[in-house]
Amino acid sequence: MNRLLLPAALVALLSACANHPPAPVVDRGSSTATRVAATAESRPGFYTVKKGDTLYSIALDHGQPYRDVAAWNNIDNPNVIRVGQSLRIAPPQDEGGGVVTPIKTTDVESVKPINSAPVAAVAAGAPTLKQEPKGGKQPYSDDAWSKAQQAATAPAPKAAEAAATPVASSEKPAATSTEEVSDWVWPTAGKVGTPFAEGSSKGIDIPAKAGQPVLAASGGTVTLVSSAVRGYGNLVVIKHSQTLLSVYAHNSKVLVEEKQTVTKGQKIAEVGATDTDSPKLHFEIRRMGKPVDPLKFLPPR
Repeated sequence: MNRLLLPAALVALLSACANHPPAPVVDRGSSTATRVAATAESRPGFYTVKKGDTLYSIALDHGQPYRDVAAWNNIDNPNVIRVGQSLRIAPPQDEGGGVVTPIKTTDVESVKPINSAPVAAVAAGAPTLKQEPKGGKQPYSDDAWSKAQQAATAPAPKAAEAAATPVASSEKPAATSTEEVSDWVWPTAGKVGTPFAEGSSKGIDIPAKAGQPVLAASGGTVTLVSSAVRGYGNLVVIKHSQTLLSVYAHNSKVLVEEKQTVTKGQKIAEVGATDTDSPKLHFEIRRMGKPVDPLKFLPPR
């Protein structure tokens, strides 16, 4: 009897399995990586490394010196970053690297002085309960109570004087950083070949002779000398203010070093054809990392 029941049980079990197909396999690793990258990309002040990026190009696109970006992210070798890595591309809000959160006034409990209610009521003209004048030696009378009320509501002479006399602040106005630089010169001789076009051309191209001088368009500090940014060849970047920097590309010879201070009109390089098809200077001006039309800054010719 048991031998007859066993085959029947096996058939029933196989039928049940056929009616419930196995659950689909989910690649949890890839979905987690996607979520992490999306979260990092949405955080202000951070950037997720994509294929083809270099630390130099990321810093340039966000208007930051690459050394600062490396320091903010504890990167010892600027040539080594990985796809998907989240990089801080904006300075922390304080020296400790944290975000300063101002205290809300609603979080602070107000403390009222004792016996302030009668004074406030008198000031508003509301009736109050009579209280014995302070001192203990003066007998109570309506006249004494009236004088006490007047004394309580009258401003002290020193306080009134201070309110009437403006106090000179000892703090000096905060020094404003030069947001716009108005003193510019053309970076090299020649007519503009390719004009600026938002979205396609990040700057202007000036065809020139090989070896022709390349000049600093305005004074500032050299923040990058490199050939690691694709499409720029031998590159020089000068920071002029907290918001403005200039870019000089395709140089054949570079005559300055990083961290060097340069003056307006100083020769910083020579025209070349590195990473391009003919001798030219590719020149950019960037505000907060975003390319802007250099012709709006350079003097008319």
